[in-house]
Amino acid sequence: MALLPLLVFALLAALFLVQLLSGKDTSQVPSALIDKPAPEFTLPPVADLRGDDGSPVPGVARADLLGQVSVVNIFASWCAPCRQEHPLLEDLARLDKAQMIGINYKDKPENARRFLGTLGNPYDRVGADDKGRAAIDWGVYGVPETYIVDAAGMIRYKFIGPLSPESYRDVFLPELDKILATPNG
Repeated sequence: MALLPLLVFALLAALFLVQLLSGKDTSQVPSALIDKPAPEFTLPPVADLRGDDGSPVPGVARADLLGQVSVVNIFASWCAPCRQEHPLLEDLARLDKAQMIGINYKDKPENARRFLGTLGNPYDRVGADDKGRAAIDWGVYGVPETYIVDAAGMIRYKFIGPLSPESYRDVFLPELDKILATPNG
């Protein structure tokens, strides 16, 4: 019995060593939602958020994802990495390859308006997820996260964390182009 803690520690250490030596990319977090329909959700707009033309920016629901490829970005004004990736989202919006959807996660409307007013609003629609329920349904680990949803409403790709210039160019854009080239893209 005295050796039991040592045996348990040795077994755990062996398990960790096997995982380390397996060659798997440990930075990749699997998502159970890949190749599954986007979850059912309906989010109201961020209160008083206006587009460049002064018109209200609408909220978002699952039905808005059907019929065209959508990039869904979960963001918050209090999220420093969200600020870091924002210029890349602005660039993506200028490319006009996909509908841009923002889900504002657990944020105050005035802060979200200030964030998008200062940095620019790349989104066609922005839903306010005040309680974080929609983010849970999407399987969000933390902000920012970015999904690509095909025209049939199926989640085809998930990027966890902030996009960097390299990951945007070398990973995200090729994934988006691949999805756009498919029959449902």
